[in-house]
Amino acid sequence: MNTVRVRTEEYYSYSNHGYVEAPIKEDAPVIEGYFQRENTMKEMAIRKVNRTLCMLLGVFVFVAFISYYFSMSNELTLNTLSRQITTLNDENAELQNNLDRLKSFNNVDSKMAQYNLLQKAAKVIEVQAVKQPAAVQIDKQKQASAAFNWAIGY
Repeated sequence: MNTVRVRTEEYYSYSNHGYVEAPIKEDAPVIEGYFQRENTMKEMAIRKVNRTLCMLLGVFVFVAFISYYFSMSNELTLNTLSRQITTLNDENAELQNNLDRLKSFNNVDSKMAQYNLLQKAAKVIEVQAVKQPAAVQIDKQKQASAAFNWAIGY
């Protein structure tokens, strides 16, 4: 026959008056201090989603900086090309003006040749040199202009 003895333990606590019989209450913590709480599944899932979203945001910010760098370098290249194009257009305008002037001279020359308005001399005549007197006097007199009639008003 087995007889099991149940031993009841009584707890004693020390106070100013010595050991006093005081049983430990079940709802009071035995160890005091800061201990990390146990995380529930919901909190762990939220933390994992937040961490993933933070990493995605970091990647997007990094990609935005890289794309901004490339867009600024492309804009600088376009500005340089724009300045070169403006310079070439100004040079082309000057060259076009010169070409138009030369074409107008060419057009006049071709029209003159077409209508034979200017003819070349068929025969060259030689003439003896004429002797001029040594002192040819040229009178420089002012010519009187017509009298001006002044009018008042309109």
